[in-house]
Amino acid sequence: MRFRPFEEEGTPIEDQFMNWNSMIRPPYNKNSVDAYTRARVILMNGIENNSILMSHAVARMTDNDEIKRQLALIRRVDSQQQQTVNWLTPADQTVLETTLGYEQLAVDLTANLARNEEDSYFKQVLDFALIEDFDHLFRYGKLMERLEGKDPGSITQGKTDIKPGRPTVIEHRHPDDEMRMHFNKDEASAKTKMNYYTIVSAEQQTELFYKSHGFMYRNDLARKLYAEIAEIEEQHVSQYELIGDPNESPLEKMTLMQLNEAYNYYSCMQTEPDERIRKIWQDFFAAEITHFIMCYELMQKFENKDIGDVLKAEAIEPLIVLEPNKDYVNHIIDTQVDLQPYNMRFVRADKLPDDWKSFDYMTRVNAGEVPSEDVIKYAEKMAA
Repeated sequence: MRFRPFEEEGTPIEDQFMNWNSMIRPPYNKNSVDAYTRARVILMNGIENNSILMSHAVARMTDNDEIKRQLALIRRVDSQQQQTVNWLTPADQTVLETTLGYEQLAVDLTANLARNEEDSYFKQVLDFALIEDFDHLFRYGKLMERLEGKDPGSITQGKTDIKPGRPTVIEHRHPDDEMRMHFNKDEASAKTKMNYYTIVSAEQQTELFYKSHGFMYRNDLARKLYAEIAEIEEQHVSQYELIGDPNESPLEKMTLMQLNEAYNYYSCMQTEPDERIRKIWQDFFAAEITHFIMCYELMQKFENKDIGDVLKAEAIEPLIVLEPNKDYVNHIIDTQVDLQPYNMRFVRADKLPDDWKSFDYMTRVNAGEVPSEDVIKYAEKMAA
């Protein structure tokens, strides 16, 4: 299906504020929820959070009261929506269970975006990180088996394979090797721009979740594993955010981010099996259409930019669909697992120069015990 934003009707902004009862809804049942419903909740929490954080950043760098007022208005609604979405997660879902949901989302979202990305360089960046997130799912799965005595497949419901990808131990790279080339905003398609804002939001949310929850474990290995993988997520955010064109103006970015929220909610609406949660996606979609209109009107007024010139499309397709991608993921692992970044390109590990900065970086951070390796040894020892 196509998303046609200019044909959709939004909800008046003054009707979007919620009281506490309408903001905080009953959570889903973790024992019966569809795996991809859990993943959509995680995704839309990240989409909302990124919009809020960007809006705060723009407000701090803008000396225009009208723009600041409009952004504050939108931001307050986004903040309430974010809490509605995030609070759908039940209290009895453990941090590790939620983590498996984060990594399942990372795998199947990244695969979906890569399969539908026409920019070959951006697709390569997506495929590269996909293999790493796939390995994180495997490592956390082993931790769940040993720490909670649970089958990680009960979270993924057989829709996403749980097996090794690029070993996490060799994913640690010097910051110089996370540099990436950006697309040209005047040439990139609307779909490429939507893929960009989606993956940055999702990976940023994953990093923030691991850094704000990993310390909650008493188990020393669990604490260290979360710290290790959180650093890889920081790397992923660093590489993904550089794909976007820095020449987009702040209002251009805000307009595209509001459109991206609407696009993601619209995508969620089409495949959500839970009627109650689908209604939330529908209501928030209508709100985001209004936010999108408010932002592009600001862009037209203060930057003299036409939204048609920014998007160059009346429709965005295809939609984002969370579904099994086993064949695609296995193919990427089979053909690209030994790639590493060098000079903003990707080369086979055996072609890296001896002075590749990440060699020394890996030696430093992996000195002593490595949590992502120790969790496998721990699992094997407990199973013996």
